[in-house]
Amino acid sequence: MIARPRAASHLVAASLTALAVCAALAEVPVAPQVPVQSATAFPTAPVGPTAPAVVAPGNPRTCSAPAEFSRLDRALVRTARRISTGKTLTIVAIGSSSTAGAGATSPAASYPGRLETLLRERLPALDVRVLNRGINGEEMPDMLARFQQGVIAEKPDLVIWQLGTNSVIRNHDVSRATPLIREGLAMLKAIDADVILIDPQFAPKVIAHPEAPEMVRLIGEAARDGRVSLFHRFAIMRHWRDDTNISFEEFLSPDGLHMNDWSYDCLARLLTGAIVEASNRAALSAGGPTAR
Repeated sequence: MIARPRAASHLVAASLTALAVCAALAEVPVAPQVPVQSATAFPTAPVGPTAPAVVAPGNPRTCSAPAEFSRLDRALVRTARRISTGKTLTIVAIGSSSTAGAGATSPAASYPGRLETLLRERLPALDVRVLNRGINGEEMPDMLARFQQGVIAEKPDLVIWQLGTNSVIRNHDVSRATPLIREGLAMLKAIDADVILIDPQFAPKVIAHPEAPEMVRLIGEAARDGRVSLFHRFAIMRHWRDDTNISFEEFLSPDGLHMNDWSYDCLARLLTGAIVEASNRAALSAGGPTAR
């Protein structure tokens, strides 16, 4: 069947758009998906079974995580579009103290601070802005109250929402999380932003509460139902402790709750790779050539 001239022009336009996105992303080395564990190696080498081990600052341990926890479930469509323009990528990180950077030695050592630095290294042609909207002690209702001014007003391409920890450690009813997450996701989808949720940290003061696994489950369920990605921080940190025998003292601050410079850096490294890979996946799904 021969397409009509009007339809053909649309097909050509769509193909050119896909090619533009992929061309921008093809310059970025993409971490191949591996079935078990991969060490991060940003920005000098792709992640892979034979990639050199990476030692993050202040800790001799290798920054690693199973691919099933660090790979994003959903392609980042809007982020891919912004990368294709070569202009500005705006990311807003909203959350509580582990977004604000409690336990880090400086704001630059927080995960949003490290994420901005690492993404700029991976995407040198792009102006990357990561806005830190973390406030110590907040729970989901507090964050939602700030969404309009603190998040939506910034016109973000990607929103990273860290949530759940304070409700657990204060023994609040975790069943309230589901409607609150749905409300927040509806607000973010209305502005066509990509979204990544980050669940609680695996730390003594969190896992001491029996509701911690249920909060993790509810956040994962809300991400699945809302068709957004979940970055499995709880599972990643449990992997560090249980599977690679890194002590809590090595990746947490002395309070037994907040992360430290090493773990914030590792989190940002894993998240950087996940964002780049999910953006590349979006370009490929648009029908462009295979990225190199």
